[in-house]
Amino acid sequence: MAALSILEGKKMQKKLLDLLVVLPQAKVMGSLDKVITDVTFDSRKVQEGSLFICLKGAHVDGHKYIEQAYKDGAACVLVEDEIKNRPEGLTVIKVNDTRDAMGYVAPWFFDYPGKKMRMIGVTGTNGKTTTTNIIRLILRKAGFKVGLIGTINIMIEDEIEVSHNTTPDVVDLERSLYKMQQAGCDYVVMEVSSHALALNRVAGCEYDVAVLTNITQDHLDFHETFENYRKAKALLFESLHTGNKTDKCAIFNMDDQSSEIIIKSTKSPIMTYGKAETNDVYPLFWKIEAKHMQLDLQTPAGELHLLLHITGEFNVYNVMAAVSAMIAEKINLKVIEDTLNGFAGVPGRFQLVEAGQPYTVIVDYAHTPDGLENVLKTARCITKGKLWVVFGCGGDRDSKKRPIMAKIALELADNIVVTSDNPRSEDPELIIADIEKGLVGATADKEIHKVTDRREAINLALSKAEPNDVILIAGKGHENYQILKNETIHFDDCEVVRDFWENKVQK
Repeated sequence: MAALSILEGKKMQKKLLDLLVVLPQAKVMGSLDKVITDVTFDSRKVQEGSLFICLKGAHVDGHKYIEQAYKDGAACVLVEDEIKNRPEGLTVIKVNDTRDAMGYVAPWFFDYPGKKMRMIGVTGTNGKTTTTNIIRLILRKAGFKVGLIGTINIMIEDEIEVSHNTTPDVVDLERSLYKMQQAGCDYVVMEVSSHALALNRVAGCEYDVAVLTNITQDHLDFHETFENYRKAKALLFESLHTGNKTDKCAIFNMDDQSSEIIIKSTKSPIMTYGKAETNDVYPLFWKIEAKHMQLDLQTPAGELHLLLHITGEFNVYNVMAAVSAMIAEKINLKVIEDTLNGFAGVPGRFQLVEAGQPYTVIVDYAHTPDGLENVLKTARCITKGKLWVVFGCGGDRDSKKRPIMAKIALELADNIVVTSDNPRSEDPELIIADIEKGLVGATADKEIHKVTDRREAINLALSKAEPNDVILIAGKGHENYQILKNETIHFDDCEVVRDFWENKVQK
């Protein structure tokens, strides 16, 4: 028999009676003399012994699936509506709000794994993925077992699962943390999204280190205002001091204006990074080149001298954020330096694509105004010819940023190809029309193309670019899919580039 994967983990069990410790106001109908073997809010995942949480969503009400959950073996259902016809043998626990109760139930069931490991949370609009990946590698180099929860994947040591959200829902998060704890992880490094903080998906987690990368416009479709967005991010730092752990640290990018606001409400010890010498971590020197950069940093533990295989000013900040977290955790400076000098970057983050072409092609996840501006500025630094940008904007997301991103592209790029990103339920043509509002007033020396089909748009830039040009393909980065109105299709920007040049060579 094959060995059990550490991502599968050891199955958890809890006595249903003990649940009332975390839900003391709950009303119980039926027997509490049961053993719960799983927790889920997805009726399709109910199995023998499950506790099924009935959530009310925009399109689905879990209360409608109680009978099916019972047939599939559910031992108990958690509800907020009155249940008139309770199936015989099914225990019903009624609370005022099942979504709120889930934040207590999930950590309880998995025995609070987020309080048993060192937890490093990284939040911000941009830079979370690169920063967390650097931290993970440094900790592993230092000899620790590490779990990673991020936009691209969930990792326990070298085992990988694909992520579906930057921060999973509270049940899946607690399940992942439990697996990590069972696998013997010392640390968990985690991207913490504003959605997760606002919706309390991180309930039950006690962070030891919290890092702020930056806060720029994003997710206003959910938060409505920038102030609400910033308040959501601030929750990570406001609650950091709570709990029983020691040696906590809040880390701030002082070149981001939100840091000055959030830092005032932080009760934990603070470390800062930024360009000014008044910070705990700051650059003594850096030199950005096409495929690498030199970076010397001053830190509280001494100087770091780095020759990095990543580039761009935004990566100077990502490195400083990661270094600050590692200094806070008292990791040896030589370990930090050796790891960073061997770091080759993260897929879809200013990723250089080599397909035999005579110009430079970069794929990047930049999908916010600030993100696009950062990568375009870096691309401009390495461009000897023309700078092309291929980009779109996601559907069913913050529409206000569309013309803003177009203006940034118009200012920093020579040639622009506007196309689709993940249109979702929106008409791609209407999304592009929103983007085009920011392209008004373009000068005659700029090439501007509108190509709705993303593959055709990328191919257009690839066919027209000349030696010494740089093509930045922005928005999707590591994603290998495209979400359309009625389907999700396989789509990978890097593959499109390689396919174009493979076909060109064959012809």
